[in-house]
Amino acid sequence: MLFSKEKTKGLNIIIVGCGKVGAAIVEQLTREGHDITVIDRDATKVQELSGQYDIMGVCGNGASFSVQIEAGIKDANLMIAVTDSDELNLLCCTVARRVSGCATIARVHNPDYSQDIGYLREKLGLAMIINPELECAREMARILSLRTALEVNSFAHGSAELVKIRIPADNMLHGMSVAELGKRIKMDVLICALERQKQIYIPSGDTVLQGGDVISFVAPRKQVGIFLKKIGFKTNRVTNVLILGGSDTAYYLAKILSNTSIGVKIVEPDRRRCEELCEELPNATIICGDLNDEDLLKEEGIQETEAVVPLTESDEENILLTLYARRMPNTKTITKINRSTFGEVIDGLDLGSVIYPNYLTSEAIIAYVRAKNASVASNIETMSHMFDNRVEAIEFRVDKESSVIDKPIMELNLKKDLLICFINRKGKIIIPSGQDCIMAGDTVMIVTKHAGFNDIKNILE
Repeated sequence: MLFSKEKTKGLNIIIVGCGKVGAAIVEQLTREGHDITVIDRDATKVQELSGQYDIMGVCGNGASFSVQIEAGIKDANLMIAVTDSDELNLLCCTVARRVSGCATIARVHNPDYSQDIGYLREKLGLAMIINPELECAREMARILSLRTALEVNSFAHGSAELVKIRIPADNMLHGMSVAELGKRIKMDVLICALERQKQIYIPSGDTVLQGGDVISFVAPRKQVGIFLKKIGFKTNRVTNVLILGGSDTAYYLAKILSNTSIGVKIVEPDRRRCEELCEELPNATIICGDLNDEDLLKEEGIQETEAVVPLTESDEENILLTLYARRMPNTKTITKINRSTFGEVIDGLDLGSVIYPNYLTSEAIIAYVRAKNASVASNIETMSHMFDNRVEAIEFRVDKESSVIDKPIMELNLKKDLLICFINRKGKIIIPSGQDCIMAGDTVMIVTKHAGFNDIKNILE
């Protein structure tokens, strides 16, 4: 990715936990110029991560007062606790708040705690509580609401959606320019990013679409389905889902889907976990059985179900189960992958929609960090990474002090590889033309190949 030329002074950040989530956050925040110190009990992990990214590392218990002092907590702007233990994460943040008063973010994944997130955040003075499994489930539920979509992200408090689709070879979009599409389908829709043969483009009106392209478009939420239907895509949501594995993510997803009258069946090999799920999910069907038993999967309807979502703790098993499900006609699949390595291999497997929980977690945290490090003129409302982190979609809140307001967009000296996608003005989504102006009080969503934007003024040369 390209990085913004305007650099602000980075924050002093302590990250407790050097697992997959911690590593993903370190990778992004070091690229954006922040001073990072990591803490973990595992000396090997600390050494590997600190050596790889040239950051400070401390081996020890992140909730220990002396360990936090050694890590520099008194000079820290932010502590992020993302160990595998919810209790340890909350304790780390509590100690940090008492010692230095810095902002704190805790990872919490236990469903028992998730019901009390608002209370915990208020009483413990946390800036944010992030639940990767719950965020993952919400993302999957959005995708299942549009069965032909690869990704669905919400902006403007749900008033606008960013949707990724793959153009079939025989689709009406093949051979059509972006400008021609706008003339033929007169709707508030903007194609804002395109992937073709592993290359990413921010399209202009002259860009000609081709079968096989993966495109992302933004539109008011109520118009997304109408647009997809006009260009020949199925728009109905799935009515039944087969979840393979009874993980916490499976629990959250089943709970969300059951509340929307979608039929849910979970296959889980561990009998005790099945008993727990039966009690917690009265509207779902729970089957105790071997996920590698092809006859069992057929018996439970994998050949007829509209969507299959493997949610085991093993990336390899999730991928194999998805590849098996993809052999069934018209079956939608979503694959959860925890590791971010071997991206090119994964892209070549045709797994349908792929969800990386670690990216979802890091996106939420990075959005907070950028907003905390921004000027008072604007703040990040929502942020999403696209196309394997090569593109960012960011929604900024714009205040009256901003240098971009009250000027026609055509007069703004915008950076290349950047597109202003919509203006949200008091709940109305505007797909802007060159004559439109950004006004104080708006939120503005941009898509860019640049990275590190933390202020709306970063869009200017």
